[in-house]
Amino acid sequence: MKTYNVAIMGASGAVGQQMKDQLEKRNFPVKEIVFLASSRSAGQEIEFNGKTHLIQEAVPESFEGIDIALFSAGGSISEKFAPEAVKRGAVVIDNTSAFRMDKEVPLVVPEVNKKDLTLHNGIIANPNCSTIQMVCALQPLKEQYGLKKVVVSTYQAVSGAGLAAINELKAQAADFENAPNAEANVLPVKSAERHFPIAFNAIPQIDQFTDNGYTFEEMKMINETKKIMHDEHLAVAATCVRLPVVTGHSESVYVELAGAPTVDDVKKALADAPGVVLMDDPSNQVYPMPLMAAGKDEVFVGRIRQDLDNPNGFHLWIVADNLIKGAALNSVQIAESMIEQEII
Repeated sequence: MKTYNVAIMGASGAVGQQMKDQLEKRNFPVKEIVFLASSRSAGQEIEFNGKTHLIQEAVPESFEGIDIALFSAGGSISEKFAPEAVKRGAVVIDNTSAFRMDKEVPLVVPEVNKKDLTLHNGIIANPNCSTIQMVCALQPLKEQYGLKKVVVSTYQAVSGAGLAAINELKAQAADFENAPNAEANVLPVKSAERHFPIAFNAIPQIDQFTDNGYTFEEMKMINETKKIMHDEHLAVAATCVRLPVVTGHSESVYVELAGAPTVDDVKKALADAPGVVLMDDPSNQVYPMPLMAAGKDEVFVGRIRQDLDNPNGFHLWIVADNLIKGAALNSVQIAESMIEQEII
């Protein structure tokens, strides 16, 4: 079996750690591995397949001899170092938003559009975590019945905003009596003028607002869904909300199909879909929740029901671990798909 030299950029972060874990778990054919980060994290030890490695400070020369570079260190870092890695012969799989809407860069969820990988010019973009889990559930419905409209409301975990958001949630949750006046410095956006407590709260803002009243997070879901599914005419609307959940994004999705299947037809399509687990037995209170999805690879779907006013409309509840399938696992699956298609 051919093996590959792999670099993880952002190795000290939560997603970087998950990338390492996924490479180990899936027995990815690693020849040599290099862990990269900023100067602040350089020198830290990290274990991989029973061996201790030191995290190195990233410089352009770090990518000499690298075949596959997994990036998750922020958009500005990707913009700086991804071209340097490509220049040195690496294929970059980038987990930031830096290249997602670039027409020359494939935006890939392997269960949906892995054939797009053949179009890469050295950089492949990993979609937004919320987009990934949604399109995994939408793809089998599109294939069998056609999609006309998607309306999604997300309920997103604080881990999507980083370790500081997790720590702030834990600190605020320990002081219930002071919840409305709890110190808040991170959410909804660290760079924003105002911050709000997340414990015992729901914040209907993820990322900054754009001129059209939608946030950048909502526009990511809208634009990325159309690009991944190759349908610029697909009607997509999104509302993204942060909840006091540590790990696991949830989504309420209304989908309008071109055809009019039964609920059982929709359930069967989802049960047969790769990477999707059907959890739908409401009479026994069986449905997906973030607590049970945390740490798991799959996208879980339940609460499937037909719209009461539109026979072509269906409601779905979709849950997945945002750090695993929503980030690290999808990146590793992209690399695996490239090997499978013999394009690396």
